[in-house]
Amino acid sequence: MFNLFRSRDKVVRFFLGALLILVSLSMLTYLIPSYGSGSGEGDTVIADVGKDQVTLLEVQRQLQQAMRNRQVPAEFIPTFIPQVIDQMVTEQALAYEAKRLGYQVSDADLANAIRTILPNLFQDGKFVGKDVYSMVLAQQNLTIPEFEQSLSRQLLASKLRDVALAGIVVSPAEIEQDYRKRKEKVKIEYVKIANDKLRQEIKPTPEELRAAYDANKGAFQVPEKRSLTVVTLDPAKLEQTITPTDADLQRLYNQSKDRFRTPERVKVRHILLKTTDKSPAEEAQIKAKAEDLLKKIKAGADFAELAKKNSEDTGSAAKGGELPDWVVRGQTVPEFEKVAFSLKPHEISDLVKTQYGYHIIQVLAHEDARLQPFEEAKNQLASEYRKQQVTDMMQSLSDKLQAMLTKDPMHPEKAAQELHADVNKYDNLAAGSPVPGIGINKDFDESIAGLKLGQVSQPVLLAGDKLVMAVVTGVTPAHPATFEEAESQVRDQVIKDKLTKLVDQQASELAEKAKAAGGDLAKAAKSMGLEVKTSDDFDRAGAIEGLGSAVLVQEAFSRAAGSVVGPMALADGKLVYKVLSHTEANMAGLAAERDAIREDLKNRKARDRGALFEDGLRQALIQEGKIKIHQQVVNRLIANYRG
Repeated sequence: MFNLFRSRDKVVRFFLGALLILVSLSMLTYLIPSYGSGSGEGDTVIADVGKDQVTLLEVQRQLQQAMRNRQVPAEFIPTFIPQVIDQMVTEQALAYEAKRLGYQVSDADLANAIRTILPNLFQDGKFVGKDVYSMVLAQQNLTIPEFEQSLSRQLLASKLRDVALAGIVVSPAEIEQDYRKRKEKVKIEYVKIANDKLRQEIKPTPEELRAAYDANKGAFQVPEKRSLTVVTLDPAKLEQTITPTDADLQRLYNQSKDRFRTPERVKVRHILLKTTDKSPAEEAQIKAKAEDLLKKIKAGADFAELAKKNSEDTGSAAKGGELPDWVVRGQTVPEFEKVAFSLKPHEISDLVKTQYGYHIIQVLAHEDARLQPFEEAKNQLASEYRKQQVTDMMQSLSDKLQAMLTKDPMHPEKAAQELHADVNKYDNLAAGSPVPGIGINKDFDESIAGLKLGQVSQPVLLAGDKLVMAVVTGVTPAHPATFEEAESQVRDQVIKDKLTKLVDQQASELAEKAKAAGGDLAKAAKSMGLEVKTSDDFDRAGAIEGLGSAVLVQEAFSRAAGSVVGPMALADGKLVYKVLSHTEANMAGLAAERDAIREDLKNRKARDRGALFEDGLRQALIQEGKIKIHQQVVNRLIANYRG
């Protein structure tokens, strides 16, 4: 794995995480959805924290990064937005309070953090210079002041968190209690009364369906339906209509040359034989094997085949030892880097010893630091230019489309053709039903609600920055459903009601019979023709075959052997079970797990205390008027991402 060559130091991992957060705030702005038409400060500030701000642009960049990395599906983004904002406001609040209490981030603190996050800026312990520093940050669309301000804020917040979480103690009794709880096991026998099995027994008669319909006629309605012509402005399609000139692209290139600078880098493959946790005798055998492999390679053996069969780097062995990415200085351990950057392309190293073991390295390609020429960058620049032009055009095209549709609603295809938009027609759509290409979209439903024949909706922004408007071409009023129109709905409701009653009856009868028989669940189940199953011993984190997670039967751990529990609701039926036995924890394993349990309990306490501290601080600052959330901006942002 490439990660094998990265530092394991806890501080490094912390600051690498911090860098990823900063990078996620720095993606290209053309990827951010257009947002309203306002440009004033009130439209762009999500929250004020003291004299600092959480801006709309910062939040949007985080959301786009989350979607691109598939951390959060696009449809969940509206739900995700408040969490992102809460996290960013909390970070700002911690930094604000830390400064108010007199904490500071010194130049030395900042320098050490930068050295840890970006070690490639320090060659042989010396800073490579402000120009290279600026170039590295520019590749992420960050300036030096932006980066250092964000990093200082995180360092301040970290200082205050450390104070709040200091002194957390876990007692030996807490460790023992947690160990017992983890290792205790129970065994149960159980009967699952499944909906699916009983559903087949329910066959409503025509008379029952008619009676259910007659008894609830008012509940069965055919909703109002509309026929629509939907016009879509698709940025991806509009981009194809834009052809930038070489002069346009050259100007962009000259304005952003730093983005096209790449540091010195190498493409390598290697074979690794690990020596971690090996005895001296074992290490000697591993070295002998590595020397034998090196001898074969230098004699002409296939490097890739030997890597597949022998390398213990699981991330690269299957690919013939080739690391997935280019390697730049500062990414690997020093011994590996020194050799990799000294070899010529296709040259093979001698044995290289690192903290992980013995490596045989071959450099496949070596590129010096360079500025990517205009001709190479031209395609990327053209794509960026088109996207930016479309972003700038979308609002004016939206206004123009709405005006054209309002003027001539019966011929939307004319407007679509002129503006390079798509046109689709849909008949008899009920409110809330999915629209092809749009899906179920609350904003779209609201935009057409109440519109009369020939009226035009407000524009609605969809995922991918698509913008849609609809013209109502037909309206069928809502009306009470006839039996024929409602029959399928009536049937489903009758089956559901009968099934619920039948499952409840069987589960209750089973539990009563088992208790009447002195807890003999098997006997009660047999009398009703039901199947009894017996679980293996399981702990609280385990699973039960046929049921799933042991979370469903946590009560079993606090009930005496012989107890009958239930009926309990399941997602697909009801459950009745009997506790057969308890197996106490084997305390012999406590010593081996004591440190891990202590750390886990400490982390849990830290999370709980940290959450209470952060929430308390936020509430106090809100009451002081130091935190102000601009909810109207938050609401517009959420609306922007719906659909």
